Amino acid sequence: MKNRSIIINAPGDVSIIDSPMPERKKGEVLLRLLYGGICGSDLGSYRGTFAYFDYPRIPGHEFSAEIVDCDGDNAYGLKPGMVVTGNPYFNCGHCYSCRRGLVNACTDNQTLGCQRDGAFSTYFVMPEERIYDGKGLPAKTLAAIEPFCIGYHGAKRADIKPGERVLVIGAGTIGVVSAISAKSFGAEVTICDVAPQKLEMARQFGVDHVLLNDSPESFEQGVRELTNGDGFDVAIEAVGLPNTFMNCIDAVCFGGRVVDVGVGKKNLDFFYTIIQKKELQIFGSRNALKEDFLELIDLVAGGKADLEKLITDVYPFEDAPKAFRDFSEHSDTMLKVMIAF
Repeated sequence: MKNRSIIINAPGDVSIIDSPMPERKKGEVLLRLLYGGICGSDLGSYRGTFAYFDYPRIPGHEFSAEIVDCDGDNAYGLKPGMVVTGNPYFNCGHCYSCRRGLVNACTDNQTLGCQRDGAFSTYFVMPEERIYDGKGLPAKTLAAIEPFCIGYHGAKRADIKPGERVLVIGAGTIGVVSAISAKSFGAEVTICDVAPQKLEMARQFGVDHVLLNDSPESFEQGVRELTNGDGFDVAIEAVGLPNTFMNCIDAVCFGGRVVDVGVGKKNLDFFYTIIQKKELQIFGSRNALKEDFLELIDLVAGGKADLEKLITDVYPFEDAPKAFRDFSEHSDTMLKVMIAF
């Protein structure tokens, strides 16, 4: 068996290299990658704007894979030939967060493809406890479970109630799955973006309203009209820019909740007393938990969400450099980009 990997050498520089065949240890699973999704953090790593990335590094943490080899006596029912996905957020197990069960917020978190080499190799290994049965989902769909988990975890942080008005800033993949998640909790959902094409794509996922953020005036007017001047109960930031976080602060109602899912590298200077004045609840949302993966695999397998519609572009493995380049240049019209291994 020959192993090959995608590597980001420096911003704007992606290549395919021959890499050593991984050696499976007891308690690990040897996997053959089937599909890998290029997420916003991978795109940020390619552009040089992502906060948690060092060069050179193998990217990738959204995946579906086939089990090649595993311990026969594992406690998880894993067997060769199973099509699976996995939890890519490695936690230390001993920090205060981990000791309290907040493993997604580990102080030494190392996510595949970010703080450690990722899954974009023909073959790779992972601990068996991080591997989840795909329950018959198509491999391409299964590779979209991880980004769904990110939006789902963020929406859960807000404790959304049926009938509440929710604003999602950003109509990329994470914004769309955040909107889908908010809808699953019974919310009336508005999704907002600067790109009209992305808003049109977002409509097909059942959002109630779209809001084009083409100027501060039109954003303010749209918020006022959509909420009868009250403001949104919940605002979810899924971009990672200072101005979109401020959009959330401005658009949410007095006593409302703001969830920050987006990751960026820029600072924000703002009149922080607005938090006190509006008595806001502000939540960070990082990664996801095992329960999120298991719940969403069941939800999608039960036909309650169609992730195939998220996937707008699929590239063969050999065209990985082109996939990154095209996504960077045309992110306004491309939602979820997959690489077929």
